[in-house]
Amino acid sequence: MHKRQQGISLVGLIVVLAALGFVLMLGLKIVPTYMEYRAIKNAIATAKATGGGVIEIQKSFDASATAGYISSISSRDLIIEKNNGETDISFAYEKKIPLVGPASLLLEYEGTTAKSGATPAKTE
Repeated sequence: MHKRQQGISLVGLIVVLAALGFVLMLGLKIVPTYMEYRAIKNAIATAKATGGGVIEIQKSFDASATAGYISSISSRDLIIEKNNGETDISFAYEKKIPLVGPASLLLEYEGTTAKSGATPAKTE
């Protein structure tokens, strides 16, 4: 009576490890950009809470950007608008992450403080 062997073959193990390595590599490259995006969202919320005019909002954002190591956008990239007497701050930017050779990953981030959640039209 022959007993059937169970388990994973060496080739199967190599394929699984390669796939896990690729997913880990993507995660290690994407997580810092997402953390910066969250820092930008927090910075625009803080800037909106400070109130004041455009200059005060930009100064508040710049202070938060320095403290939060934000380098993808600056206060000049913010879209600051008055809607129904309330100041709304929006942003949109792209982050290109090189992967292997000519392959890269393009992430599009956008956010706003508007209650409607409508993000700005992209300016190219």
